[in-house]
Amino acid sequence: MFISFYDVLEIPMLQVLTALRATAEPTRLRLLALCAQGELAVSELVGVLGQSQPRVSHHLKLLCDGGLLERFREGAWVFYRLASAGPGALLAQRVLALIPADDPVLLRDNARLAAIKQSRARAAAAYFRDNAARWAELRSLHIDEAEVESALCRILSDRPVGDFLDIGTGTGRLLQVLGPMVRRGEGIDSSREMLAIARSQLEEAGLRHCGVRQGDMYQLPFAEAAFDLVTINQVLHFAEAPALVVSEAARVLKPGGRLLIVDFAPHQLEALRSEHKHRRLGFAETEVAAWCEAAGLAMVEILGLPGQPLTVNIWLAARPATVLSANPWPAIGGAS
Repeated sequence: MFISFYDVLEIPMLQVLTALRATAEPTRLRLLALCAQGELAVSELVGVLGQSQPRVSHHLKLLCDGGLLERFREGAWVFYRLASAGPGALLAQRVLALIPADDPVLLRDNARLAAIKQSRARAAAAYFRDNAARWAELRSLHIDEAEVESALCRILSDRPVGDFLDIGTGTGRLLQVLGPMVRRGEGIDSSREMLAIARSQLEEAGLRHCGVRQGDMYQLPFAEAAFDLVTINQVLHFAEAPALVVSEAARVLKPGGRLLIVDFAPHQLEALRSEHKHRRLGFAETEVAAWCEAAGLAMVEILGLPGQPLTVNIWLAARPATVLSANPWPAIGGAS
């Protein structure tokens, strides 16, 4: 009986060989370098490379088979990103480190990708600008915001809140809801139109201890350990790199501070992507929990609020304190 060389190899070595073969092609190296910059859809990669969709998809499949990329589907869209674990992930990082930063082909690819991202950002900015005045109304079309706000207040009722930051504050609605419970409130948003509405509404509500400012959710204009509470309310589905937003939010949390994330559970409403510029069609509970844990936070509770047709999830995570009490985090919705 004939025994090939591959029959006697250990599985890990076969995985390494598969990954090595996957990288040994110019287009696949370009795809690897592009996906190192974040989650990208097939259509975006086709636009950068200028190749046919079937050809690009074939190369992506080989990179996934080699364990260098991860693939996930959202409705009609398929996204790719660098693998996070395994021999392929390690090889991807080492191969990328060998590629010269000034390679002319990759520089052209990066320029095309930047143009695609800028176009998408302009479309999102136009959407926010055009809908700033009725943003609260748009949010309530798919889930009862009053129910979400009531749940957030219930979660936070166990103890006083000191310094509070709302990331992607929009019209400042959460600052208005939670403002009476906090010592100081800050909201950041990239839209001047949104911030103008937020300032007006905070002034009308008499919340002089709350303010808003323009800022980047990926580079918050605050020092580390600056806040006792950070909220990210219906923002992550617009984000290019939601895990980075969570990581930056964790950076500004004080020891013992809490992070509250509100967003949709996975759904199939493609109109939210095409008409309302949603980047992601919701998030699995485990996906957001993994981002929190990677950022050094402990997941405390996940609460689902079913709606028609969308379900809203609330994730509560906390930065460990130096000294923890026996039961610092009551169950969500339970008695305080």
